[in-house]
Amino acid sequence: MNCVICRHGTTKHGKVTVTLERNGSTVVIKGVPASVCSNCGEEYIDEKTAGRLLKTAEEAVKAGVQVDVRTYHAA
Repeated sequence: MNCVICRHGTTKHGKVTVTLERNGSTVVIKGVPASVCSNCGEEYIDEKTAGRLLKTAEEAVKAGVQVDVRTYHAA
């Protein structure tokens, strides 16, 4: 896929770290599968993975977590 941000690079499969913040909670998830632009580093996460990340963040907020660091595990 060509990068929609820089329009010069192509994306390659990789792993990234995602930080999500909501209502005073910060959740850091390492090792998230993504497509990463070889030119500018823009990260693209597929819809299924994004849904799992958002669900994880919502669970942390409900549990009252202030800061949480996790490693991504595919279902």
